[in-house]
Amino acid sequence: MVYLLLLVSWKGSEWKEKAENLELELQQCYKAQSRLSEQLVVEVAESRASKAALEEKEAAFTDLQKELAQTRDECSQLKVDLEEKIKALELVVSENHSLRKQLEEMIVKAKNAEAENKILVDRWMLQKMQDAERLNEANALYEEMVDRLKASGLEKLAQQQVDGVVRQSEDGAECFVESTIPAACKRKITAHEGGCASIMFEYNSSKLISGGQDRSIKMWDTNTGSLSRTLYGCLGSVLDLSLTHDNRSVIAASSSNNLYVWDANSGRVRHTLTGHIDKVCAVDVSKISSRHVVSAAYDRTIKVWDLQKGYCTSTIVFHSNCNALCFSTDGMTICSGHVDGNLRLWDIHTGKLLSEVAAHSLAITSICLSKNGNVVLTSGRDNLHNLFDMRSLEVCGTLRATGNRVASNWSRSCMSPDDNYVAAGSADGSVYIWSISKADIVSTLKEHTSSVLCCSWSGLGKPLATADKNGIMYTWA
Repeated sequence: MVYLLLLVSWKGSEWKEKAENLELELQQCYKAQSRLSEQLVVEVAESRASKAALEEKEAAFTDLQKELAQTRDECSQLKVDLEEKIKALELVVSENHSLRKQLEEMIVKAKNAEAENKILVDRWMLQKMQDAERLNEANALYEEMVDRLKASGLEKLAQQQVDGVVRQSEDGAECFVESTIPAACKRKITAHEGGCASIMFEYNSSKLISGGQDRSIKMWDTNTGSLSRTLYGCLGSVLDLSLTHDNRSVIAASSSNNLYVWDANSGRVRHTLTGHIDKVCAVDVSKISSRHVVSAAYDRTIKVWDLQKGYCTSTIVFHSNCNALCFSTDGMTICSGHVDGNLRLWDIHTGKLLSEVAAHSLAITSICLSKNGNVVLTSGRDNLHNLFDMRSLEVCGTLRATGNRVASNWSRSCMSPDDNYVAAGSADGSVYIWSISKADIVSTLKEHTSSVLCCSWSGLGKPLATADKNGIMYTWA
Protein backbone atom coordinates (compact mmCIF):
# COMPACT_ATOMS: atom_id res chain seq x y z
CA MET A 1 0.00 0.00 0.00
CA VAL A 2 2.76 2.20 0.95
CA TYR A 3 4.52 1.21 -2.20
CA LEU A 4 1.52 2.21 -4.22
CA LEU A 5 1.34 5.48 -2.42
CA LEU A 6 4.99 6.09 -3.05
CA LEU A 7 4.55 5.08 -6.68
CA VAL A 8 1.56 7.33 -7.05
CA SER A 9 3.38 10.18 -5.33
CA TRP A 10 6.41 9.73 -7.64
CA LYS A 11 4.22 9.55 -10.72
CA GLY A 12 2.31 12.63 -9.63
CA SER A 13 5.49 14.65 -9.23
CA GLU A 14 6.72 13.43 -12.59
CA TRP A 15 3.46 14.38 -14.23
CA LYS A 16 3.53 17.71 -12.52
CA GLU A 17 6.99 18.32 -13.79
CA LYS A 18 5.95 17.32 -17.31
CA ALA A 19 2.91 19.55 -17.04
CA GLU A 20 5.14 22.45 -16.02
CA ASN A 21 7.47 21.69 -18.90
CA LEU A 22 4.57 21.50 -21.32
CA GLU A 23 3.19 24.75 -19.93
CA LEU A 24 6.60 26.33 -20.38
CA GLU A 25 6.82 25.01 -23.95
CA LEU A 26 3.28 26.30 -24.54
CA GLN A 27 4.33 29.73 -23.34
CA GLN A 28 7.34 29.63 -25.62
CA CYS A 29 5.08 28.56 -28.47
CA TYR A 30 2.78 31.48 -27.73
CA LYS A 31 5.79 33.80 -27.73
CA ALA A 32 7.06 32.29 -30.96
CA GLN A 33 3.58 32.58 -32.42
CA SER A 34 3.48 36.22 -31.34
CA ARG A 35 6.84 36.92 -32.93
CA LEU A 36 5.81 35.13 -36.11
CA SER A 37 2.58 37.10 -36.18
CA GLU A 38 4.50 40.36 -35.87
CA GLN A 39 6.94 39.21 -38.52
CA LEU A 40 4.04 38.19 -40.72
CA VAL A 41 2.49 41.62 -40.31
CA VAL A 42 5.80 43.24 -41.27
CA GLU A 43 6.28 40.95 -44.24
CA VAL A 44 2.73 41.55 -45.39
CA ALA A 45 3.34 45.33 -45.18
CA GLU A 46 6.62 44.92 -47.03
CA SER A 47 4.88 42.73 -49.57
CA ARG A 48 2.26 45.37 -50.12
CA ALA A 49 4.93 48.05 -50.43
CA SER A 50 6.90 45.86 -52.85
CA LYS A 51 3.74 45.20 -54.80
CA ALA A 52 3.07 48.98 -55.01
CA ALA A 53 6.67 49.62 -56.06
CA LEU A 54 6.42 46.84 -58.60
CA GLU A 55 3.23 48.34 -59.99
CA GLU A 56 4.95 51.74 -60.22
CA LYS A 57 7.94 50.21 -61.96
CA GLU A 58 5.70 48.31 -64.30
CA ALA A 59 3.96 51.60 -65.14
CA ALA A 60 7.34 53.29 -65.60
CA PHE A 61 8.50 50.33 -67.70
CA THR A 62 5.43 50.69 -69.83
CA ASP A 63 6.14 54.41 -70.27
CA LEU A 64 9.76 53.65 -71.14
CA GLN A 65 8.62 51.09 -73.67
CA LYS A 66 6.39 53.70 -75.24
CA GLU A 67 9.26 56.25 -75.26
CA LEU A 68 11.59 53.61 -76.69
CA ALA A 69 9.11 52.87 -79.44
CA GLN A 70 8.79 56.61 -80.13
CA THR A 71 12.58 57.05 -80.09
CA ARG A 72 12.95 54.13 -82.48
CA ASP A 73 10.48 55.76 -84.80
CA GLU A 74 12.39 59.06 -84.58
CA CYS A 75 15.69 57.24 -85.09
CA SER A 76 14.30 55.57 -88.17
CA GLN A 77 13.16 58.93 -89.48
CA LEU A 78 16.59 60.46 -88.73
CA LYS A 79 18.26 57.57 -90.55
CA VAL A 80 16.07 58.26 -93.54
CA ASP A 81 16.93 62.00 -93.33
CA LEU A 82 20.64 61.20 -92.89
CA GLU A 83 20.63 58.98 -95.94
CA GLU A 84 19.02 61.79 -97.92
CA LYS A 85 21.58 64.33 -96.58
CA ILE A 86 24.46 61.97 -97.39
CA LYS A 87 23.18 61.58 -100.92
CA ALA A 88 22.85 65.39 -101.23
CA LEU A 89 26.38 65.88 -99.75
CA GLU A 90 27.85 63.37 -102.17
CA LEU A 91 26.21 65.27 -104.97
CA VAL A 92 27.60 68.60 -103.70
CA VAL A 93 31.09 67.08 -103.25
CA SER A 94 31.07 65.74 -106.78
CA GLU A 95 29.94 69.14 -108.07
CA ASN A 96 32.66 70.81 -105.97
CA HIS A 97 35.33 68.54 -107.43
CA SER A 98 34.09 69.35 -110.88
CA LEU A 99 34.08 73.09 -110.18
CA ARG A 100 37.54 72.88 -108.59
CA LYS A 101 38.92 71.21 -111.68
CA GLN A 102 37.36 73.92 -113.81
CA LEU A 103 38.80 76.60 -111.50
CA GLU A 104 42.28 75.10 -111.66
CA GLU A 105 42.08 75.04 -115.42
CA MET A 106 40.94 78.68 -115.45
CA ILE A 107 43.73 79.67 -113.03
CA VAL A 108 46.31 78.03 -115.25
CA LYS A 109 44.87 79.83 -118.26
CA ALA A 110 44.82 83.15 -116.32
CA LYS A 111 48.45 82.71 -115.20
CA ASN A 112 49.51 81.94 -118.71
CA ALA A 113 47.62 84.98 -119.98
CA GLU A 114 49.11 87.15 -117.21
CA ALA A 115 52.62 85.94 -117.99
CA GLU A 116 52.10 86.66 -121.67
CA ASN A 117 50.62 90.05 -120.83
CA LYS A 118 53.55 90.88 -118.53
CA ILE A 119 56.04 89.90 -121.22
CA LEU A 120 54.22 92.13 -123.70
CA VAL A 121 54.03 95.02 -121.17
CA ASP A 122 57.71 94.62 -120.29
CA ARG A 123 58.64 94.70 -123.93
CA TRP A 124 56.46 97.75 -124.46
CA MET A 125 57.84 99.52 -121.36
CA LEU A 126 61.42 98.67 -122.34
CA GLN A 127 60.82 100.10 -125.77
CA LYS A 128 59.24 103.21 -124.26
CA MET A 129 62.10 103.60 -121.75
CA GLN A 130 64.65 103.25 -124.51
CA ASP A 131 62.79 105.85 -126.55
CA ALA A 132 62.50 108.13 -123.49
CA GLU A 133 66.17 107.70 -122.61
CA ARG A 134 67.22 108.55 -126.12
CA LEU A 135 64.97 111.62 -126.02
CA ASN A 136 66.18 112.58 -122.53
CA GLU A 137 69.80 112.19 -123.55
CA ALA A 138 69.20 114.41 -126.55
CA ASN A 139 67.41 116.98 -124.36
CA ALA A 140 70.14 116.76 -121.74
CA LEU A 141 72.86 117.33 -124.29
CA TYR A 142 70.95 120.32 -125.59
CA GLU A 143 70.40 121.72 -122.07
CA GLU A 144 74.03 121.19 -121.09
CA MET A 145 75.16 123.00 -124.21
CA VAL A 146 72.77 125.86 -123.44
CA ASP A 147 73.86 125.93 -119.78
CA ARG A 148 77.54 125.96 -120.74
CA LEU A 149 76.90 128.81 -123.15
CA LYS A 150 75.05 130.70 -120.39
CA ALA A 151 77.86 129.97 -117.92
CA SER A 152 80.50 131.21 -120.34
CA GLY A 153 78.40 134.31 -120.96
CA LEU A 154 78.16 134.90 -117.21
CA GLU A 155 81.93 134.57 -116.81
CA LYS A 156 82.55 137.13 -119.55
CA LEU A 157 80.07 139.55 -117.99
CA ALA A 158 81.59 139.02 -114.54
CA GLN A 159 85.06 139.72 -115.86
CA GLN A 160 83.83 142.91 -117.53
CA GLN A 161 82.24 144.21 -114.33
CA VAL A 162 84.80 145.95 -112.10
CA ASP A 163 82.98 147.17 -109.00
CA GLY A 164 80.04 144.76 -109.03
CA VAL A 165 78.96 141.28 -109.92
CA VAL A 166 76.78 140.39 -112.88
CA ARG A 167 74.15 137.65 -112.51
CA GLN A 168 72.38 136.03 -115.44
CA SER A 169 68.79 134.89 -115.03
CA GLU A 170 66.08 133.87 -117.40
CA ASP A 171 64.68 137.36 -117.30
CA GLY A 172 68.03 138.92 -118.21
CA ALA A 173 71.13 140.36 -116.55
CA GLU A 174 71.04 142.19 -113.26
CA CYS A 175 73.89 144.18 -111.75
CA PHE A 176 74.37 144.74 -108.06
CA VAL A 177 77.04 146.02 -105.74
CA GLU A 178 79.36 143.88 -103.68
CA SER A 179 78.02 142.14 -100.58
CA THR A 180 77.50 144.39 -97.60
CA ILE A 181 78.46 143.48 -94.07
CA PRO A 182 75.28 142.64 -92.11
CA ALA A 183 74.99 144.76 -89.00
CA ALA A 184 71.34 144.88 -87.94
CA CYS A 185 68.30 142.64 -87.87
CA LYS A 186 65.96 143.39 -90.74
CA ARG A 187 63.15 140.94 -90.00
CA LYS A 188 62.20 138.11 -87.65
CA ILE A 189 60.19 135.20 -89.08
CA THR A 190 58.66 132.33 -87.10
CA ALA A 191 59.18 129.66 -89.71
CA HIS A 192 58.95 126.09 -88.34
CA GLU A 193 57.98 124.14 -85.26
CA GLY A 194 60.77 122.08 -83.72
CA GLY A 195 63.66 123.79 -85.49
CA CYS A 196 64.85 124.86 -88.93
CA ALA A 197 67.84 122.88 -90.21
CA SER A 198 68.24 124.29 -93.74
CA ILE A 199 67.64 127.54 -95.60
CA MET A 200 68.68 128.84 -99.02
CA PHE A 201 67.88 131.74 -101.33
CA GLU A 202 66.58 131.31 -104.84
CA TYR A 203 69.11 132.17 -107.51
CA ASN A 204 69.15 135.90 -108.36
CA SER A 205 66.32 136.50 -105.91
CA SER A 206 65.56 137.63 -102.38
CA LYS A 207 63.05 134.80 -101.96
CA LEU A 208 64.07 132.39 -99.21
CA ILE A 209 63.32 128.65 -98.92
CA SER A 210 63.36 126.93 -95.52
CA GLY A 211 62.96 123.34 -94.32
CA GLY A 212 62.27 122.23 -90.76
CA GLN A 213 61.53 119.51 -88.27
CA ASP A 214 57.80 119.89 -88.99
CA ARG A 215 58.33 118.12 -92.37
CA SER A 216 57.40 121.17 -94.41
CA ILE A 217 59.28 123.36 -96.90
CA LYS A 218 58.28 127.01 -96.96
CA MET A 219 59.01 129.79 -99.44
CA TRP A 220 59.28 133.36 -98.09
CA ASP A 221 59.45 136.89 -99.43
CA THR A 222 62.22 138.40 -97.32
CA ASN A 223 61.23 141.96 -98.31
CA THR A 224 57.86 141.62 -96.56
CA GLY A 225 58.44 138.54 -94.37
CA SER A 226 55.31 136.93 -95.83
CA LEU A 227 54.89 133.23 -96.62
CA SER A 228 54.55 132.69 -100.39
CA ARG A 229 54.03 128.92 -100.55
CA THR A 230 54.28 125.75 -98.46
CA LEU A 231 55.43 122.47 -99.97
CA TYR A 232 54.01 119.30 -98.42
CA GLY A 233 54.73 115.62 -98.95
CA CYS A 234 57.96 115.10 -97.04
CA LEU A 235 57.62 112.21 -94.55
CA GLY A 236 60.53 113.17 -92.28
CA SER A 237 62.47 116.11 -90.91
CA VAL A 238 64.17 118.25 -93.57
CA LEU A 239 67.95 118.10 -93.06
CA ASP A 240 69.15 119.88 -96.22
CA LEU A 241 67.82 121.74 -99.25
CA SER A 242 68.97 122.40 -102.78
CA LEU A 243 67.55 124.21 -105.80
CA THR A 244 68.04 123.81 -109.53
CA HIS A 245 69.76 126.83 -111.11
CA ASP A 246 66.54 127.72 -113.00
CA ASN A 247 64.61 127.89 -109.65
CA ARG A 248 62.06 125.42 -110.99
CA SER A 249 62.70 122.45 -108.70
CA VAL A 250 63.26 122.22 -104.95
CA ILE A 251 65.03 119.14 -103.57
CA ALA A 252 64.92 118.17 -99.88
CA ALA A 253 67.04 115.62 -98.00
CA SER A 254 64.96 113.95 -95.31
CA SER A 255 65.32 111.82 -92.19
CA SER A 256 62.79 109.42 -93.83
CA ASN A 257 65.72 108.02 -95.94
CA ASN A 258 64.34 109.65 -99.09
CA LEU A 259 64.81 112.74 -101.24
CA TYR A 260 61.79 114.72 -102.44
CA VAL A 261 61.65 116.87 -105.57
CA TRP A 262 58.93 119.53 -105.92
CA ASP A 263 57.90 121.70 -108.80
CA ALA A 264 58.39 125.16 -107.30
CA ASN A 265 55.63 126.73 -109.38
CA SER A 266 52.84 124.18 -108.80
CA GLY A 267 53.97 122.93 -105.39
CA ARG A 268 53.53 119.31 -106.47
CA VAL A 269 55.97 116.50 -105.76
CA ARG A 270 57.67 115.49 -109.00
CA HIS A 271 59.84 112.67 -107.67
CA THR A 272 60.46 110.70 -104.52
CA LEU A 273 64.01 109.40 -104.81
CA THR A 274 64.39 106.16 -102.86
CA GLY A 275 67.52 104.06 -102.38
CA HIS A 276 69.19 105.25 -99.19
CA ILE A 277 68.63 103.04 -96.13
CA ASP A 278 69.33 105.72 -93.49
CA LYS A 279 68.59 109.42 -93.05
CA VAL A 280 69.68 111.63 -95.94
CA CYS A 281 71.63 114.59 -94.52
CA ALA A 282 73.01 116.42 -97.58
CA VAL A 283 71.98 117.22 -101.15
CA ASP A 284 73.21 119.44 -104.00
CA VAL A 285 72.33 120.09 -107.65
CA SER A 286 74.84 120.47 -110.46
CA LYS A 287 75.81 124.08 -111.15
CA ILE A 288 75.61 123.65 -114.93
CA SER A 289 72.66 121.29 -115.28
CA SER A 290 69.30 120.87 -113.61
CA ARG A 291 69.47 117.17 -114.27
CA HIS A 292 72.10 115.77 -111.90
CA VAL A 293 71.70 115.64 -108.12
CA VAL A 294 74.08 114.23 -105.52
CA SER A 295 73.08 113.15 -102.00
CA ALA A 296 74.72 111.71 -98.89
CA ALA A 297 73.16 109.62 -96.15
CA TYR A 298 74.12 107.93 -92.91
CA ASP A 299 74.27 104.57 -94.71
CA ARG A 300 77.86 105.44 -95.74
CA THR A 301 76.88 106.11 -99.34
CA ILE A 302 76.93 109.03 -101.75
CA LYS A 303 74.44 108.68 -104.61
CA VAL A 304 74.18 110.47 -107.94
CA TRP A 305 70.65 110.88 -109.32
CA ASP A 306 69.22 111.72 -112.72
CA LEU A 307 66.13 113.91 -112.25
CA GLN A 308 64.90 113.30 -115.77
CA LYS A 309 64.94 109.53 -115.30
CA GLY A 310 64.01 109.74 -111.61
CA TYR A 311 66.46 107.15 -110.28
CA CYS A 312 70.02 106.66 -109.02
CA THR A 313 72.73 106.37 -111.67
CA SER A 314 75.73 105.60 -109.45
CA THR A 315 76.63 104.98 -105.81
CA ILE A 316 79.85 105.67 -103.91
CA VAL A 317 80.38 103.61 -100.77
CA PHE A 318 82.84 104.80 -98.11
CA HIS A 319 83.61 103.80 -94.54
CA SER A 320 82.99 107.26 -93.06
CA ASN A 321 79.56 108.90 -93.17
CA CYS A 322 79.27 112.12 -95.14
CA ASN A 323 77.70 115.17 -93.44
CA ALA A 324 77.91 117.72 -96.26
CA LEU A 325 78.69 117.87 -99.99
CA CYS A 326 78.54 120.06 -103.09
CA PHE A 327 79.25 119.98 -106.82
CA SER A 328 82.22 121.72 -108.37
CA THR A 329 81.42 124.57 -110.77
CA ASP A 330 82.00 122.36 -113.83
CA GLY A 331 79.75 119.61 -112.42
CA MET A 332 82.46 116.96 -112.82
CA THR A 333 83.62 116.69 -109.21
CA ILE A 334 81.86 116.07 -105.90
CA CYS A 335 83.27 117.65 -102.74
CA SER A 336 82.31 115.78 -99.57
CA GLY A 337 82.92 116.44 -95.87
CA HIS A 338 82.94 113.42 -93.57
CA VAL A 339 82.54 112.47 -89.92
CA ASP A 340 86.23 111.55 -89.75
CA GLY A 341 87.09 115.22 -90.50
CA ASN A 342 88.40 114.64 -94.03
CA LEU A 343 87.52 116.59 -97.16
CA ARG A 344 87.33 114.34 -100.24
CA LEU A 345 86.95 114.94 -103.97
CA TRP A 346 85.24 112.36 -106.21
CA ASP A 347 84.91 111.92 -109.96
CA ILE A 348 81.16 111.98 -110.71
CA HIS A 349 81.43 109.63 -113.71
CA THR A 350 83.76 106.93 -112.35
CA GLY A 351 83.04 107.33 -108.62
CA LYS A 352 86.78 107.23 -107.91
CA LEU A 353 88.38 109.16 -105.08
CA LEU A 354 90.50 111.92 -106.68
CA SER A 355 92.09 113.38 -103.54
CA GLU A 356 91.50 113.99 -99.85
CA VAL A 357 92.84 116.07 -97.01
CA ALA A 358 92.48 116.03 -93.22
CA ALA A 359 90.46 119.23 -92.97
CA HIS A 360 89.37 119.08 -89.31
CA SER A 361 90.19 117.16 -86.16
CA LEU A 362 86.49 116.43 -85.67
CA ALA A 363 83.52 115.92 -88.01
CA ILE A 364 82.94 118.29 -90.91
CA THR A 365 79.50 119.88 -90.68
CA SER A 366 79.33 122.16 -93.72
CA ILE A 367 80.81 122.65 -97.21
CA CYS A 368 80.36 125.80 -99.30
CA LEU A 369 81.96 126.49 -102.68
CA SER A 370 82.99 129.99 -103.71
CA LYS A 371 81.28 131.52 -106.74
CA ASN A 372 84.43 131.27 -108.85
CA GLY A 373 84.82 127.62 -107.81
CA ASN A 374 88.44 128.00 -106.72
CA VAL A 375 87.92 127.93 -102.94
CA VAL A 376 85.86 125.62 -100.74
CA LEU A 377 84.82 126.54 -97.19
CA THR A 378 84.56 123.77 -94.60
CA SER A 379 83.24 124.03 -91.04
CA GLY A 380 83.82 121.41 -88.36
CA ARG A 381 82.93 120.34 -84.84
CA ASP A 382 86.41 121.56 -83.82
CA ASN A 383 84.87 125.09 -84.19
CA LEU A 384 87.15 126.04 -87.08
CA HIS A 385 86.23 127.31 -90.54
CA ASN A 386 88.88 126.45 -93.13
CA LEU A 387 89.31 127.66 -96.69
CA PHE A 388 90.92 125.24 -99.17
CA ASP A 389 92.23 125.75 -102.68
CA MET A 390 90.17 123.37 -104.84
CA ARG A 391 93.10 122.64 -107.17
CA SER A 392 95.65 121.65 -104.54
CA LEU A 393 93.53 121.17 -101.38
CA GLU A 394 95.97 123.39 -99.51
CA VAL A 395 94.67 125.54 -96.66
CA CYS A 396 94.47 129.16 -97.74
CA GLY A 397 92.80 130.49 -94.61
CA THR A 398 91.46 129.55 -91.17
CA LEU A 399 88.70 131.46 -89.40
CA ARG A 400 87.98 131.14 -85.69
CA ALA A 401 86.31 133.04 -82.85
CA THR A 402 86.53 132.65 -79.09
CA GLY A 403 82.80 132.25 -78.52
CA ASN A 404 81.98 130.41 -81.73
CA ARG A 405 80.83 126.82 -81.11
CA VAL A 406 79.38 124.70 -83.93
CA ALA A 407 75.95 123.53 -82.77
CA SER A 408 75.40 120.22 -84.61
CA ASN A 409 76.78 117.79 -87.19
CA TRP A 410 74.80 119.64 -89.87
CA SER A 411 75.42 123.28 -88.91
CA ARG A 412 75.71 125.12 -92.23
CA SER A 413 77.98 128.13 -92.78
CA CYS A 414 78.12 130.16 -96.02
CA MET A 415 80.19 132.56 -98.12
CA SER A 416 79.00 135.90 -99.48
CA PRO A 417 78.28 136.10 -103.25
CA ASP A 418 81.43 138.19 -103.82
CA ASP A 419 83.53 135.63 -101.89
CA ASN A 420 84.69 138.31 -99.43
CA TYR A 421 82.92 137.20 -96.24
CA VAL A 422 82.02 134.06 -94.30
CA ALA A 423 78.97 133.75 -92.01
CA ALA A 424 78.58 131.01 -89.40
CA GLY A 425 76.18 130.46 -86.52
CA SER A 426 77.09 129.45 -82.99
CA ALA A 427 75.53 127.33 -80.24
CA ASP A 428 75.13 130.46 -78.07
CA GLY A 429 72.81 132.07 -80.65
CA SER A 430 75.42 134.43 -82.13
CA VAL A 431 76.19 134.81 -85.83
CA TYR A 432 79.81 135.62 -86.70
CA ILE A 433 80.89 137.40 -89.89
CA TRP A 434 84.54 137.12 -90.97
CA SER A 435 86.42 139.00 -93.65
CA ILE A 436 88.26 136.40 -95.74
CA SER A 437 91.04 138.78 -96.73
CA LYS A 438 91.63 139.98 -93.15
CA ALA A 439 90.86 136.58 -91.52
CA ASP A 440 89.16 138.52 -88.74
CA ILE A 441 85.65 139.11 -87.41
CA VAL A 442 83.96 142.18 -88.90
CA SER A 443 80.51 141.73 -87.33
CA THR A 444 78.74 139.71 -84.61
CA LEU A 445 74.97 139.44 -84.82
CA LYS A 446 72.99 138.70 -81.65
CA GLU A 447 69.24 138.16 -81.84
CA HIS A 448 68.77 134.40 -81.71
CA THR A 449 67.90 132.84 -78.35
CA SER A 450 68.93 129.28 -79.30
CA SER A 451 71.62 127.53 -81.33
CA VAL A 452 71.98 128.84 -84.89
CA LEU A 453 71.88 125.89 -87.29
CA CYS A 454 72.25 127.41 -90.76
CA CYS A 455 73.13 130.55 -92.72
CA SER A 456 72.46 131.59 -96.31
CA TRP A 457 73.49 134.71 -98.22
CA SER A 458 71.31 136.07 -101.02
CA GLY A 459 72.97 136.05 -104.44
CA LEU A 460 71.97 139.71 -104.74
CA GLY A 461 74.51 140.61 -102.04
CA LYS A 462 71.95 141.04 -99.29
CA PRO A 463 70.26 140.06 -97.09
CA LEU A 464 71.88 137.35 -94.99
CA ALA A 465 69.43 134.83 -93.49
CA THR A 466 69.97 132.65 -90.41
CA ALA A 467 67.80 130.03 -88.68
CA ASP A 468 67.93 128.43 -85.25
CA LYS A 469 66.92 125.38 -83.25
CA ASN A 470 63.57 126.98 -82.29
CA GLY A 471 62.54 127.39 -85.94
CA ILE A 472 63.05 131.19 -85.90
CA MET A 473 64.64 132.89 -88.91
CA TYR A 474 66.25 136.34 -89.02
CA THR A 475 67.26 138.38 -92.03
CA TRP A 476 70.15 140.83 -91.64
CA ALA A 477 71.17 143.90 -93.62
